[in-house]
Amino acid sequence: MLKKTVRIIGIPIDLGQSQRGVNMGPAALRYAGLADRLKRIGYMVQDAGNIMVPVRESVDQSERGFIPAIAQVCNAVYLAASQAMSEGVIPIFLGGDHSVAIGTVGGVTANGHCGLIWIDAHGDFNTLESSPSGNVHGMPLATLLGEGATELISVGRSGSKLLAQNVVLIGLRDLDLKEKERLKKSGMLLFTMRDIDEQGIGQVARAALKQLEHCERIHVSLDVDALDPNEAPGVGTPVPGGLSYREAQLLMEIIADCNKLSSLDIVEINPILDQQNRTAEVAVELAASLLGKSIL
Repeated sequence: MLKKTVRIIGIPIDLGQSQRGVNMGPAALRYAGLADRLKRIGYMVQDAGNIMVPVRESVDQSERGFIPAIAQVCNAVYLAASQAMSEGVIPIFLGGDHSVAIGTVGGVTANGHCGLIWIDAHGDFNTLESSPSGNVHGMPLATLLGEGATELISVGRSGSKLLAQNVVLIGLRDLDLKEKERLKKSGMLLFTMRDIDEQGIGQVARAALKQLEHCERIHVSLDVDALDPNEAPGVGTPVPGGLSYREAQLLMEIIADCNKLSSLDIVEINPILDQQNRTAEVAVELAASLLGKSIL
């Protein structure tokens, strides 16, 4: 049997938020041994290097802030994502901040819909009008559903890239006031940390897959701040009360069991705030579980 191939694509972008250092996330994940870990569980691994990202200080912010530069980067990401899918490989996108998902999810849906499991402490469902900060890393999911800045909605192709009923959010615990109302009306399936506490992560994971059972493919977008800061300290927006390491592992294992994973984001790791690259090492182990590493 031919080995499956994964393609690692780095996107060292820090333009979507104000906390510096997240642009070093791809290097931290590579240093933590992502490629070797995936080879050990039977994958062929290609490393496509990094998408070119402008240096933050070189970007002219006079009119639309970082939005044009983010759109430029995400258009390049979109092309890399759609190419990977057309070649039948599994792309693993290493952020950078979560604005990269505008390009990653856009690109992997270029030739048809897929399900999306968005694992995050935050909803990332703001627009410029609802966002208290104006940071684009809090807007990618809204953008993918066709709401927000025109330059970002138009990345790759015009309009919405997703159907709301094909999106599941897991791990929510820190939402802006207007964002809460927008999420309630969105049509997406939402699981907060209270839901996980009450139902258990196994039941939540299975309900998520039940929601997406009609989808032939699933993209997972993992913001590492979904984990509790005690497990993953190297993130720019830590929020207490997140997923434990074992909960996160079980979530990945159950998703892996459905054999529909087609692509993956790992985002928001900030090595400057980390402890001896611990967060990147945790993310590598979660990626391995999502791609089929098992206990027995």
